[in-house]
Amino acid sequence: MNQRKFQADRIFTGYEFLDRSHVLIMDDGGMVLDIVPEELAGEDIIQLKGLLSPGLINTHCHLELSHMKNVIPPQTGLIDFLLGVVEKRDFPMETILECISQGEKEMYEDGIVAVGDIGNTTNTISTKCNSEILWNNFIEVLSMTDANAEKNIQQYSAILNTFDEASTNASLPSGKFISSLVPHAPYTVSAKTLDMINELTANKVVSMHNQENPAENELHISGHGPFLKLYNRFGMQESPFPISGKSSLRTWLQHFNKKQTIISVHNTFISEDDIAFAQEYATENVSGLFFCMCINANLYIENTVPPIEMLLKRGMSLTLGTDSYSSNWQLSISAEIRSIRKHFPQIPLQLILQWATINGAKALHRDHEVGSFESGKKPGVVLFDEQLQSKRIC
Repeated sequence: MNQRKFQADRIFTGYEFLDRSHVLIMDDGGMVLDIVPEELAGEDIIQLKGLLSPGLINTHCHLELSHMKNVIPPQTGLIDFLLGVVEKRDFPMETILECISQGEKEMYEDGIVAVGDIGNTTNTISTKCNSEILWNNFIEVLSMTDANAEKNIQQYSAILNTFDEASTNASLPSGKFISSLVPHAPYTVSAKTLDMINELTANKVVSMHNQENPAENELHISGHGPFLKLYNRFGMQESPFPISGKSSLRTWLQHFNKKQTIISVHNTFISEDDIAFAQEYATENVSGLFFCMCINANLYIENTVPPIEMLLKRGMSLTLGTDSYSSNWQLSISAEIRSIRKHFPQIPLQLILQWATINGAKALHRDHEVGSFESGKKPGVVLFDEQLQSKRIC
């Protein structure tokens, strides 16, 4: 059996840093064999300058919107951003598919090995079938009224079935695709629709956009606010949702109780009380709760950053995501790491790298195969330079 041996200034295992006296040993298929002291590693060690890390995990992306790069200007605010996505996303299919391919290439070269990818079309299937990245395909359901819940679930279930059939027809390795239905956001999914998704996702991963704008809370507490502008675009003069009198998160999270793993995405305007509620609710009703940070998308849309320190204070598990080209300048987890370091310099790099590796793997139910340098895994290898620019090694 051929071996590949890597030595660098530091090795991040997925959990902790090891100094230069350690050597990472892998087989020629990319499987981790061991990390050993230098004196036990033998010869033919590949010397690298920088920080070695397991491959990166992107727990929130919209690859199918890659054709919208630079289409919507930054800092419009969420409601105008959403209107822009609705009104400007139609491009020739040839352009859409080419941009999807380029987006996948950028993520691969950044060192991303697994993606939680949101989509409500089948446009990404061809690229994904030919990709070396692992894909959690989150088929995103939009259904604003209870009356249309069953029809819309059937529509998106058909897209889900197409992903499953494509995986079978392409003879993809087991686990290359993991596909499931997920709700889009608290302002686009009715209570009945949430309940139906709950029944269909027992023990699966559920991703949900959450509290990207203060108007989300206002919508559920009073039925008023800026989201009415969005609903007017669809011919509705008032909110399609009943007034819950509670925050956005408290309104939607209570619909999930089938031991799902929940990824709450963005959380830009979450409160400490809501974090405490989510923590308590999750203990009894779901098997895992992760908060995905997409800091560059938050800066792009709202010119603000998520309350990371508040989430850490409550002991929450964090992951990282890129969102889409419609709301970001790049699809790069290393860029997300650099941005967090810029805005939160007090947070240790080791912790941020955990979010980008093992936490993301756990959130996507892939920690048995990626996320850390542990024997038997094929996590990929990324090399960071001093500026935390990343490069895929294998």
